[in-house]
Amino acid sequence: MRACASPLFPSSRFALPWAEVPALVAAHGPDLVLMDIRMPGVDGLAATERLRARPGAPEVLVLTTFHTDAHVLRALRAGAAGFLLKDTPPQEIVAAVRTVTAGDPVLSPAVTRRLIDRVTGDTGQDARRAAARARLALLAGRERDVALAVGRGLSNAEIGRELHLALPTVKTHVSRILTRLDLNNRVQIALLVHDANLPENGTA
Repeated sequence: MRACASPLFPSSRFALPWAEVPALVAAHGPDLVLMDIRMPGVDGLAATERLRARPGAPEVLVLTTFHTDAHVLRALRAGAAGFLLKDTPPQEIVAAVRTVTAGDPVLSPAVTRRLIDRVTGDTGQDARRAAARARLALLAGRERDVALAVGRGLSNAEIGRELHLALPTVKTHVSRILTRLDLNNRVQIALLVHDANLPENGTA
């Protein structure tokens, strides 16, 4: 595992400008970048979006604080695998890095969903719902079932037990969902399902 413990440290005093980040990532090939929201020039949220749009992009953890909850949703939509509070103890940062590089979001899906519920307002809700449902309509059969289960916060193992699928099969479905919907990670699948706000039976 190659992690950039940053180029961006948990204090904007040490944050590098975005212009230096692509070269550092290309030179060191990290699996993960720890991204501060406050950066010289381009802010960390815009930088996350630009970085994740690059071929072979590393995973990104974005630093934030409880009082900037709206930034969390922006970070997740930009492709970040999760976020950390700036006062997170070092050992928890290490654990978060390991979690993300293992393919899971930093926070449990249930916690992430509660946070999303808190910061998502009514503005544009109908448009987001319609757009999300249209994208989910591209999925059929088990792919849709797996996407909805991800949106409910189930792990791959839990999805396998519920849908009677082998774990490798669940992972294959998740990978196909990401490719078909042009998403970066399972957090974005959960966001899409959340935005769709489907009835309990999972149909539009």
